[in-house]
Amino acid sequence: MVSISADYDTNVDFSKYKSYAYYKPGIDKVEISDLDKRRILRAIDEKMLEKGFVKSETPDLLISIFTKSREQVNVNQFNTGWGWGLGWGWGWGWGWNPFMMGGQQTAVSTSTEGTLYIDFIDATKKELIWQGEGSGVLTKNSPKKEQRIKEFVTTILSQYPPTISK
Repeated sequence: MVSISADYDTNVDFSKYKSYAYYKPGIDKVEISDLDKRRILRAIDEKMLEKGFVKSETPDLLISIFTKSREQVNVNQFNTGWGWGLGWGWGWGWGWNPFMMGGQQTAVSTSTEGTLYIDFIDATKKELIWQGEGSGVLTKNSPKKEQRIKEFVTTILSQYPPTISK
């Protein structure tokens, strides 16, 4: 699951934007692998084309991205529910009782939570007009990683263009 949010300038007419290009200085600063950058940009291209945008040398919009990540440590404790103790059955006595003196186990796991920001900048004014943000657990396996990146981008860009109620 990817949790998302978006922020935008309510005074902007988003219907006037029809073309885009990437803001290279912003993209170059992103501290992720070139493979992941290409995966993100391909996913953005796919979604922008679906929305009717065209890539252009003279764009209306500039798109930039940046990322954050952090390691999460998850500690889970659970009762195994077994042990030796006073039991019952054919009279009283010592024996196996699955309800007494259970052991406790601890499981520790780590995961990486990532946040992807997609910025839309008015190409003429050089002002940020829309920012989408998506956060979720990342994967390190190549085929699943590409699928996960597409999920991030698709979910974030589902918020664009914003629905502005008048």
